Amino acid sequence: MYRYFIQPQLDKFNNSLIGYEMLIRYRAHPEDRWTLPENFASIPIDVQISLLKATARELSLKIASVSINFNRKQFLDPGIAEAVIDAQKKLFPTKIVVEVTEEPGEHTYSNADMLAQIKAIKAHGLEFSLDDVGTGINVYDHIKPLLDYAEEIKFAMQNFRKEGREDEIPKQLKFWRDIARQYDARLILEGVENDPEDALANDLEIPLRQGYYYGKPHLFKLKADRC
Repeated sequence: MYRYFIQPQLDKFNNSLIGYEMLIRYRAHPEDRWTLPENFASIPIDVQISLLKATARELSLKIASVSINFNRKQFLDPGIAEAVIDAQKKLFPTKIVVEVTEEPGEHTYSNADMLAQIKAIKAHGLEFSLDDVGTGINVYDHIKPLLDYAEEIKFAMQNFRKEGREDEIPKQLKFWRDIARQYDARLILEGVENDPEDALANDLEIPLRQGYYYGKPHLFKLKADRC
């Protein structure tokens, strides 16, 4: 069974909630723990579409935006694009932000195809976000053609920890802060876990943040779960 968990996104300087990221999780049996899917591409498309539409129908949080993340294969799938556009209609005036993550093996998807899909969803009022910048294939040289179309970029500190690149975080974060300013995009710092990381964001004047330090993801229950 798949469900969405939601995690708060904050404006630290204004002490305000700006939105939630929707994070898909899986468990095989009711007594099992919810876990991160091993491979997002393995989630059946019809399951993703059904869950997205059901969640959109029930989501009544009074917030400015909700973010949904997809890998490139999912983002380019016509069925998922149609479902996200339909969800935006149901959630209006809440804004849906579509985050494109990076996963191994996705270098085969062209930026030309990405741009066509980005323009298609933006025409229906959705926003586009580049997640995981600075790691995997979402490095500057590869995603530069997409930056003009992104309302948002996200810097995931946990990715740098996973790759053993913690020492690079301050320099890389400053670089992506400057890129965000250059392209007039929001920068959300995610994966903040402790006081020093919170202080680093303060020093670099990055207001928008997400991470366990501010709030852990929690299950968004559907009506079927409450019966």
